[in-house]
Amino acid sequence: MVIKPKLQRYFVELYENTKTRLYLDARRRIASSLSSGGYCLDCGASGGHQFQYINKFITLPKENYFGIEWGSQALLSAKKKQLQILRGDLNQNLPFDKGVFQCVFGLSVVEHLVNGCNFLKEAHRVLKPKGHLIIVTPNLSAWFNVLLLAMGRMPSSGPHPDSEILLQRNNFIQNRKVQHLNLEGDTPSDRHLVVFTYRTLYDYLKLLGFRKISVRAYGYYPLPKMMQQLFEKLDPWHCHQLLFDCEL
Repeated sequence: MVIKPKLQRYFVELYENTKTRLYLDARRRIASSLSSGGYCLDCGASGGHQFQYINKFITLPKENYFGIEWGSQALLSAKKKQLQILRGDLNQNLPFDKGVFQCVFGLSVVEHLVNGCNFLKEAHRVLKPKGHLIIVTPNLSAWFNVLLLAMGRMPSSGPHPDSEILLQRNNFIQNRKVQHLNLEGDTPSDRHLVVFTYRTLYDYLKLLGFRKISVRAYGYYPLPKMMQQLFEKLDPWHCHQLLFDCEL
């Protein structure tokens, strides 16, 4: 697919605007869920940068923040910050007892897992009563993806091929340039493995037993920024990114 530079810039700007609004909302919800105290678990914690963002909204003691991360370099960064981030595979069971955390969150993590359903089940297990699971993930049923499939292309939010060349060719709304993409292994940070639709993820979280499920949708492509928020409310089922806030 040959995309003209102006059109590519247009989609990148829409994507960046979507991600900015989405992550701001997610971090506010995380902070709100912790306003009365309690422990939180950052899944896919990287070097612990979400800890700093959360502290822009509330004062979160380091001893109340825990994380799970697979990457060794990120773990070294977290260690320097003296953050409690453990090495772990989110495809496996979480190394915590039942009912420990007030908030469990994973921002753009579920789609990189082989066993995303088990991760959601484990998040449910380690939450306290009235605790919150907050996740950000792309929506496979976004109109943008439906259009790409109709054209015979890989969906932008869907499972990507292992080839770096094919990935770059198919996903033209990437907003970052990297020399090396992490595509191999069970937890590839630059390749989506299993991507949910809005309805499927909502239904599964209901089946797990979450009492309240709030969903905000972001990114209604290819509409311009001024029209995005209106259509995000009118048709959340076909937006590009989803924010789930689930209360136990």
